[in-house]
Amino acid sequence: MRDQFRFLKSLLERPRMTGAIAPSGPALAKAMAAYVDPDEDLPVVELGPGTGVVTKALIERGVAAERIIAIEYSPDFCQLLAERFPGITVIRGDAYDLDGSLDGRGERVSSVVSSLPLVARPPEDRRKLVEAGLKRMEPGKPFIQFSYLVKGPVEAVPGLFTAEASPWIWKNVPPARVWLFRSV
Repeated sequence: MRDQFRFLKSLLERPRMTGAIAPSGPALAKAMAAYVDPDEDLPVVELGPGTGVVTKALIERGVAAERIIAIEYSPDFCQLLAERFPGITVIRGDAYDLDGSLDGRGERVSSVVSSLPLVARPPEDRRKLVEAGLKRMEPGKPFIQFSYLVKGPVEAVPGLFTAEASPWIWKNVPPARVWLFRSV
């Protein structure tokens, strides 16, 4: 319950930076984490981790905390993440400026897991973010994003990257789907 209050406070203080009224539910977080290979050595970049629901699911899946690079805009959430998940790298930064926020870290990554409110941004910003994440990965590796909408938050770009959606996750409130973007 305390995390929901933190989320609401963040929403009221920065409505464009917080895209939900509550953290993702455990079922959605588990579904997102399921697409991450826990046995690889490369980092996993998590965008907009908030209170750490997806971070927790990644660690429970077997992703070593030391592999997780979390980029969070809110200083309060950054502090919370560092306290809750010793070993992860927490960067206070702007995920839409992925190169600047990573500042040389994560040149090659296993996957990108995003809980950002993409639909609050113009389509061009969304596409650029997905492309920035995909350029760090081998073709076929996933940029993972959830959405509450029927239509995906980013359209596939033929010849550059594909977009596919999971079935609806009805146990999440509101129901959501996991979108996977993969370079070709």
